[in-house]
Amino acid sequence: MRQEVSVSIGGMKKKSGTGRSPAKKRDTRAKSAAGAPTIAEYVAGIPESSRKTFDALRAAVRQAVPRDAEEIISYGIPAYRKERVLVWYAAFTKHCSLFPTASVLAAFKEDLKGLVVSKGTVQFPLDRPLPAGLVKKLVRARVAEARGKRK
Repeated sequence: MRQEVSVSIGGMKKKSGTGRSPAKKRDTRAKSAAGAPTIAEYVAGIPESSRKTFDALRAAVRQAVPRDAEEIISYGIPAYRKERVLVWYAAFTKHCSLFPTASVLAAFKEDLKGLVVSKGTVQFPLDRPLPAGLVKKLVRARVAEARGKRK
């Protein structure tokens, strides 16, 4: 906890600090899964509450990427790569996320209404069925985008 400190400036006393600790950023990732070096270790660390949604997300992503895409760990979470990373996906304590890039999410803005979307991420709550068709549509769009960027 920060303490207030009185400082004398030109004969006037001034207090610095608010007496409050700075806000701590909460990490809502599945703790034991974060930073896992292998897919198996990542999956083993997913809490049971996230498992059903994660398994459905993983299956939908797998069905939409090219057959020869490789499942890897990138930035501490699962991803599929074929020459470059195509998409990332992850389990968290209150949702599962798909990271198909900001440009893909912008193209499907209308389809994503009702879901939490940030710059390059869409969150799927654990208490609702996963929209597998939407996941596949997003992943296929990302794959097409990545193919277009090849040299």
